[in-house]
Amino acid sequence: MKRLKLVTSIFVLSLFFVACSSDDDTPEPVNEEEVITTMTVTLTPDGGGTPIILQTRDLDGDGPDAPVVTVSDNLTTGQSYSGTITFLNETEDPAENITLEVEEESNEHQIFYTVGTGLDVTLVATNNDDNGNPLGTQFDLEAGAVSSGLLTFTLRHEPMKPNSGLGDAGGETDIEATFTVEVE
Repeated sequence: MKRLKLVTSIFVLSLFFVACSSDDDTPEPVNEEEVITTMTVTLTPDGGGTPIILQTRDLDGDGPDAPVVTVSDNLTTGQSYSGTITFLNETEDPAENITLEVEEESNEHQIFYTVGTGLDVTLVATNNDDNGNPLGTQFDLEAGAVSSGLLTFTLRHEPMKPNSGLGDAGGETDIEATFTVEVE
């Protein structure tokens, strides 16, 4: 009889420990990375005029075809531009606007602007995340003197914020595109 009580007690205690386990086997929800096939940068001259469009499209993703990169026109010396960036997933029909997700998850994203040697432009983000750190889907661009060079836009997922730029931001690159730009 004592043996039966001992076995029963051990069984009940083992159930207690299993039931009270602090292990949480519930998996965390997976936040799928965005598929971005197209980045469009629209530069609208302050005071009006025809917008300049910089675009990269890579409809086959990691497939054999290179992205199609276009720049619709040159920048004008001394002109200020209001810029916007949109991200699309054109593998969906209709195309999915990833920009909405980037802006909704603003604390987890940031767009960086890299101006190459020789190009006289400055860019400043004009929209922020929920904590007041730059997001960058909207920005101002100032075209300086006659020049040409590379302008790169990089969307980072989960960068460290605040940061001093792309060099110390960390995170993962969702998309990066480089455009050859001229100021005339």
